[in-house]
Amino acid sequence: MASQRGESAAQDDTLTKPRRKGLDKSHYLYMAVIVAVILGAVVGLLFPEFAKSLKPVGDGFVKLIKMMIGPVIFCTIVLGIGSIAKAATVGKVGGLALIYFMIMSTFALAIGLVVGNLIHPGEGLNLAPYDPNKKAAADSTVDFLMSIIPGDIPVLPTLFAAILVGFAVQKMGPQGAPILKAVGYAQALVFRILIMIMWLAPLGAFGAIAAVVGATGVQAIFSMFTLMAAFYITCALFIIVILGGMLKVVTGVNIFKLMKYLAREYLLIFSTSSSEAALPRLIAKMEHLGVSKPVVGVTVPTGYSFNLDGTAIYLTMAALFVANAMGTPLDLGEQVSLLVFMIIASKGAAGVTGAGLATLAAGLQAHAPQLLGGVGMIVGIDRFMSEARALTNFTGNAVATVLIGTWVKEIDGERVDRVLAGAEPFDEVTMLAGHGQGHGPAQEAASETAPAVPASA
Repeated sequence: MASQRGESAAQDDTLTKPRRKGLDKSHYLYMAVIVAVILGAVVGLLFPEFAKSLKPVGDGFVKLIKMMIGPVIFCTIVLGIGSIAKAATVGKVGGLALIYFMIMSTFALAIGLVVGNLIHPGEGLNLAPYDPNKKAAADSTVDFLMSIIPGDIPVLPTLFAAILVGFAVQKMGPQGAPILKAVGYAQALVFRILIMIMWLAPLGAFGAIAAVVGATGVQAIFSMFTLMAAFYITCALFIIVILGGMLKVVTGVNIFKLMKYLAREYLLIFSTSSSEAALPRLIAKMEHLGVSKPVVGVTVPTGYSFNLDGTAIYLTMAALFVANAMGTPLDLGEQVSLLVFMIIASKGAAGVTGAGLATLAAGLQAHAPQLLGGVGMIVGIDRFMSEARALTNFTGNAVATVLIGTWVKEIDGERVDRVLAGAEPFDEVTMLAGHGQGHGPAQEAASETAPAVPASA
């Protein structure tokens, strides 16, 4: 009996004490990219002629990303259309959530364009346009290595075919479920390959940054810092002014109180650079806040695929940065068509390393293929902007859950006030017991309403 009590006590300790983990693999990649960017800048400043010769290293990485654009777009759009159908069948909550998500992500994309046009990031660098057919400095070894990488698939025909396939499978009803499942597994494979390619990001960033700094000097470093600072400021203003304003007007809730309530989740996201890590905790905390389980179960998982405000701001600002850096700024018509493309292409690829970069490259390839050479510069600073993207995406989904709960009258306002005032603190043991894997019926609802896609790291 004593031994049984000792075993049960040990089990209780394991439930109440979080396990200590080493650094996640993504942290090593993050640190490697930082080191590569610094080394690239130093080499570019000290040895400019040698640094210019490293340009094929960055071009090779861009070509690898370009190779994956077609498969990523096809799988994402087909599964995205399927998940829209699933969310819409949930009824009033699902339909309202989808309308809200489309409006807010479009608004975020537009804000990115406005800010980009105000600060003109990358202007004056005048980098050489990327020409995939141009031989690299008569170097046979470079030519051979570059020829190994497969060519790309045209983006707009792929997008058109994916939309047709998505709606066709949707019309098939239950018979289309196995096809969606197969596409889901194909997407998992594509994203796995993309993650493997992203491990070459430090090498690509080193070559691209060194070549750019070698050609333009300190101005390239200043331009990249300008883009990062503007992006962080834009995300902060979007959260405080836009999301905070809507939350205050509709529900009376203060955005800073909600953010304080979600402080642990922000720390988790900041340490992993991914809002996906906090998905189970957001579901549990929104239920504890007073939003009904059905609303949370529909809104949160759907928002993680369709409500990517931070990613939307990043895509348009980064695209304008690349266009200005290459000396070919986009006119208003090209910016609008790029915005429409990004609205469609950015759906359903949340939480996957490299998916945002692939979407950015896809938009540039579809509208101005000569701008692809500038993606190498974005690789160098992409990881620095990932925390702001993830935090903005997460906050957008938390606010959306409270707003939609208020609109459909499925929220306990008095409980919200008590929880945010600290009178009813969240019980962390409920998360530790499941080790962050779910939270009761809401997690079941989430699994039913989220897109049926195999998990990808």
